[in-house]
Amino acid sequence: MPKIVVGAGSCGIAAGAQKVYDALQTELAGKDGATLSITGCNGMCFLEPIVDLYDDQNNLTRLVRVKAQDAEAIVGAALSSDLSAVQDLVISDEDARFLEKQTRIALRHCGVINPEDIDDYENTDGYKAIRKALFEMTPEQVIEEIKISGLAGRGGAGFPTWFKWNAARASEGDEKYLICNADEGDPGAFMDRAVIEGDPHSLIEGMLIGAYAIGAKEAIVYVRAEYPLAIKRLEKAIQQAEEKGYLGENIFGSNFSCKIRIKAGAGAFVCGEETALIESLEGNRGMPRLKPPFPAQEGYWHKPSNINNVETFANVAWILNNGGAAFAAMGTEGSKGTKVFALTGKVRRGGLVEIPMGKTLRDVIFDIGGGIRDGKAFKAVQMGGPSGGCIPADLLDTVIDYKALGATGAIMGSGGMVVMDEGTCMVGMAKFFLDFTAKESCGKCVHCRLGTKRMLEVLTRIVEGEGKPGDIELLEELCYSVKDGALCGLGQTAPNPVLTTLRYFRDEFEAHINEKRCPAGECTALITYSINPEKCVGCTKCARNCPVHAISGSVKAVHSIDPSVCIKCGKCAENCNFGAVEVH
Repeated sequence: MPKIVVGAGSCGIAAGAQKVYDALQTELAGKDGATLSITGCNGMCFLEPIVDLYDDQNNLTRLVRVKAQDAEAIVGAALSSDLSAVQDLVISDEDARFLEKQTRIALRHCGVINPEDIDDYENTDGYKAIRKALFEMTPEQVIEEIKISGLAGRGGAGFPTWFKWNAARASEGDEKYLICNADEGDPGAFMDRAVIEGDPHSLIEGMLIGAYAIGAKEAIVYVRAEYPLAIKRLEKAIQQAEEKGYLGENIFGSNFSCKIRIKAGAGAFVCGEETALIESLEGNRGMPRLKPPFPAQEGYWHKPSNINNVETFANVAWILNNGGAAFAAMGTEGSKGTKVFALTGKVRRGGLVEIPMGKTLRDVIFDIGGGIRDGKAFKAVQMGGPSGGCIPADLLDTVIDYKALGATGAIMGSGGMVVMDEGTCMVGMAKFFLDFTAKESCGKCVHCRLGTKRMLEVLTRIVEGEGKPGDIELLEELCYSVKDGALCGLGQTAPNPVLTTLRYFRDEFEAHINEKRCPAGECTALITYSINPEKCVGCTKCARNCPVHAISGSVKAVHSIDPSVCIKCGKCAENCNFGAVEVH
């Protein structure tokens, strides 16, 4: 029977997918011959809302940027197998290449199955890997297979997964815990959210395998409360798995028992650090612990614990089903398998990208992402979120693996990839990320608590046109002091955006300080707007769009801008059709 499937991840719903679904449901009422269901985000966020049509032979036609008023035509096409009425909605060949050029393992089911239907997951070999682990493998053999795969933690540090599992298993004690870190706090990152919303059972299965490997009977998903849809779907998936006997006592009739529960975090960025997360789980303020002891020895309630993030667990079932060697065959010598990136910023095709390690930044940004919007030039990409660094255009051919990215001063991180064009001020970008980390510092150690604040003060001074000689040297001194003295990864990596922008865009800092000029024309304190009398025709469009009435002039007469009133919003330049408004 033909199927109509609506992409209903958070991005799709924000773009109007729920309205589309409701309209399709109304249109299908009382009609036989087609079914309606949902799926998660397939990663093509730039084309939402997306509706997939499957004919009775399961052939796919993808419709993009769908509106509720398209429902009648879509239902008609599904029932008649005549696509002529929806041809304008069919995805272009160029946009379709966004997915065709990816290799999907962690995201293998996202945008394909119904995340709220456990049967859909089982029909794609779901829960096959945990059965294999329980009845054909010892915990040690499971850990060995993960070791062969080379799977490293996808949460940022890239630590070998097998090593953490093995350390937790080797720790003494009958009471152990497995924890999933779904506290995805990086600005512009949404990989974990998409997996939970689109394929929650793969997370559950991966966690069950990990719990079996380390000997844990209880597992916890620590997810940020700002992900209500992810929490809702995970709760439903856990309930379905319990009803089928896949969670709880004597799973699949084996001697292995394990339950999973959800803890909604309050949104502190520092709780992405594993020991701060554990403190939060225990009901305390999220602040890092001194290490050692490591969580594998003393974690949750001082019992042996293992923590991995969502993407890491999402790979586990695939590895057991296909073999660790198959995973290790992808990637580079030191970085195995695939990695998911959230591609955002000034790129034409933004969304989720999963590629084998070893591809280059150019492959992702230009080949998959389609390059920079509006014909502008690429300037830099921020890798690794607020703890990462900015990589400039001349390093676009950098290979994506832990070692190569580290050599640039950036980090892999959890997978945030924010693209910037020629109109981005790199000093302002460094300030943006420092503002975030300074606010998110837990305050436990002096270097992070005060050092990030002092760095932010210097950067603020520079972008406001009050920079002075010696500020660059002061920033560098503060950066290294914070890196060396901070207690946890937040403080140790917080200076990275500043250090990399100083390393690759030092001339922009010098222009701000010495010339009181922003080369990108983005820092409002350092720019002015004026009207060129030779180009102004007196159309009054600039004056009509000025929110503070800073522009004066009569019809067909030259206009002028009062700098004492102008708030430098840029509306006049945006609306002038004659290029008369000039930015200095």
